Amino acid sequence: MRGPELLAPAGSPEALRAAVENGADAVYLGWGSFNARRGAKNFSDGEFAEALAYCRVRGVRVFLTLNILLTDRELPAALEAARAASRLGADAVLVQDWGLLDLLRQALPDLPLHASTQMSVFTSGGAREAAADGCERVVIARECSAEDTAAIIQNCPAEIEIFGHGALCMCYSGQCAMSALIGGRSGNRGRCAQPCRLPYGVNETAGDRRPLSLKDNCLADHLGEMAAMGVSCLKLEGRMKRPEYVAAVTGVYARLLEESRKPTAEERDILERAFSRSGFTDGYWRGRRGPDLFGFRPEDAAPAPPSGLLKVDRRVPVAFTALVRAGVPCSLTLDDGLGNHVAVTGPVPEPAGSRPLTLADLTARLQKTGGTPYLCVMDENSRVDPGLYLSAAAVNALRRDALDALSAARAAAPPRRECFPPPPPPETGCSADTPRFTVSVTTAAQLSGELLALHPARVLVPLEVLAALSALPEGETEWCAILPRVWRDRDEPQLKTWLDHAKSLGVTGAMAGNIGHLPLLRDSGLYIYGDYGLNVFNSRSLDYLRKKGLRSACVSFELRFSQIRDLRKPLPAEALVYGRLPLMITENCLIRNSGPCRCDRPNVLRDRTGAAFPLLPAYGHRTEIQNDRPLWLADLPDYRRLGLRYARLRFTTESPGECVQVFRDYLEGRSARGEFTRGLCKRGVE
Repeated sequence: MRGPELLAPAGSPEALRAAVENGADAVYLGWGSFNARRGAKNFSDGEFAEALAYCRVRGVRVFLTLNILLTDRELPAALEAARAASRLGADAVLVQDWGLLDLLRQALPDLPLHASTQMSVFTSGGAREAAADGCERVVIARECSAEDTAAIIQNCPAEIEIFGHGALCMCYSGQCAMSALIGGRSGNRGRCAQPCRLPYGVNETAGDRRPLSLKDNCLADHLGEMAAMGVSCLKLEGRMKRPEYVAAVTGVYARLLEESRKPTAEERDILERAFSRSGFTDGYWRGRRGPDLFGFRPEDAAPAPPSGLLKVDRRVPVAFTALVRAGVPCSLTLDDGLGNHVAVTGPVPEPAGSRPLTLADLTARLQKTGGTPYLCVMDENSRVDPGLYLSAAAVNALRRDALDALSAARAAAPPRRECFPPPPPPETGCSADTPRFTVSVTTAAQLSGELLALHPARVLVPLEVLAALSALPEGETEWCAILPRVWRDRDEPQLKTWLDHAKSLGVTGAMAGNIGHLPLLRDSGLYIYGDYGLNVFNSRSLDYLRKKGLRSACVSFELRFSQIRDLRKPLPAEALVYGRLPLMITENCLIRNSGPCRCDRPNVLRDRTGAAFPLLPAYGHRTEIQNDRPLWLADLPDYRRLGLRYARLRFTTESPGECVQVFRDYLEGRSARGEFTRGLCKRGVE
C-alpha cells in the first residue's frame, strides 16, 4: 500500500504543473479572494478552469481553498465561487467559516467539503462534530502528535489529513490575532504579516532571538507510521513558495511514499536546500516541545537550488486494444479503467512487402507515449493479422488521435451536482437595545464581593479555577465555566470531572470556544454559550450555532462596529468591549523555553519597540499571549447600539480593585485612565 494521498500546494499555475509533474496525487489552490493565502499569485478564472482540466487528465484531484472568515456581504460571492468550482469539477472545497459551511451544505449538498486546519480541530470530538456537519475530511492541527492523530483516526468517520512538511505557525491555526491587532492584517482572512518571525525578548528587551519562530516541519521519517495508523492525506505547505520549491519537496515525498522508505542523505539535502529555518523539526509529531523546535531564516537568505532533482514518472496506465485486420480499417481502443472509453480508426492496412507488421512491432510503436501523461498497456485482445503493413505515420496518427480523444474525455467536467438556491437569511429577533455586562476573570482573587455587587449578568470563570474552589462567592449572577482553549482526548476525563464539580458549586453554563467543546458539553446539563474562539464573523455562523443548541455566542473581535450592528442576530450576541485581547494560544510554554519555568509570576514578551505583551499560563502548560494594552470602549457609546445582548469585560492581569474600577467606569461611560487601544472596532481588518 502506497499510504496517504500526497497533497501539494499550488500557489500559481507554474507551481501546479511542478506539483503534478513531480508526483502529487492532489493539489490545493486559491481562486478569487476567499482563501487563506491571498498573497499568493493564485489563479484567474481561465487559469482555474485550465488547471482543473489539466489535473483531471492526469488523475490528480483539485481542492479549492475557501478557508477564511467571511462577512455577510462576502458570503454570496463565496457561494458563487463554490458553485462555479463545483460546476467545473473541483474535487472538494476547504472551509473555515461555520456560516459558509452551513450555507454550502444546504445549497451544494453534493460538493465534498474539507474542514480546514483553521477550524482548530485537535480532538476526536471536534473531528466527529465536523464530520457530522458534512465534512468528509478534517485537517487537524499541526500541533497534534502521532498519539493524538491515531486517536482521532480511530474515533472519527471522516478522513484525517495532516501537515507533513513546511512552515509551522506558533499559534494554533484559526486562533491567532497578532497580525490583525498589530497591523490590521488578519490571519483569519488570509493576510497574515507573520509577526511571529520577528525578534522578541521573554522578560527582557528584544535582541536577535526569535522565541515565536518555529522551524519548518518535516515528517519524511514517519510516513510508514502514518500509513499504518490510517492517515488519509499528507499535506505539503507552501502556496507562497516558488515552483522550484514545490517541485523539489513534492518529488521527494512522492518517491518516499511510492517506495515505502525513509529519505536518503541526498533527499534530505534537497529538502533543506529548497527551504528551511535552521533545519527542520518533527517535534510536535513526536509529542515534544521546547527550544529545539525553534529556528529562523535571515531575511537576506536566498534559496539554494536543490541538487539531484529527479522527476517522478507517475503516468496514467491505459489499456490499449489494437486491431489490424485484412480489408478493414485498423482501430485502436483505449480504456483508463475509470469509465473513459474511446475508439479511433485509421487506414485499411496494405499487403506487406518484405517485412510484415507484427503485434510486437505495433506494441512498441504504440507505447511511445513520451510527452503525454499516459502509459500504454497492451490488452490481450489486440490482434494483428499476418502479412499486413501499416506505415509508422499511420500508427503514430492512430495513437495520437486516440490519446487526444481520451484526454478530452478525462478533462470533461463530471456529471452535474445538485445545486439549490441559497436558503433565506436567518431570522432576526435576538437583538437588544442595550447590552448587559458580563465579566470574565482569570484568577479566583478577581472574584471580589465588590465586583459581584455591580450585578454582572454572567461571571465567566476558567474551569481550572473552579476546580480549586469549594464554594462560589455570594452574588446574584449566572456562573459559567470557561473550558480550556486547547486540550487533547486524554484530558477529557479530567475535564468532565471538573465540570461535575463546577455544577455542584452552582455553575449553570459553559463557554464553548472550540467545536470540540460541544460533544463534551451536550450531556453535561449546562447551558452552552459560544466563546470568541469560534470566530463568529457573520449572521449564518450565529444561526449555525443556534441550530447546534447554543444559547448565545460571542462574535469575533476582528469585526468592525458596523459589521456587528448589521448581523441579523438569530442568536443573542456578545462582544468583548474591555480587556487585553488574546493574540496567540501556543503549544509551547514560552517561559520554560527561555529558562527556568516561572509561570506562577508575571511574565511578558517584549517586541523591538519595547511594547510588553503579558504571557498567561494556559491549560496543559501552554501560553496565551495578551495584547500590550487593554481594549477600551467605555466612552464610545456606539457599542451600546449594536444590538448586542451582552458586552464582556475581560479581566486578565488586573488586580481585584482594578476589575471593580473598570466595571464602574463602564457603567458610567468614562474615559480610559491609562494607555489603551480601540482594537479593530473602527478600522477593521484586511
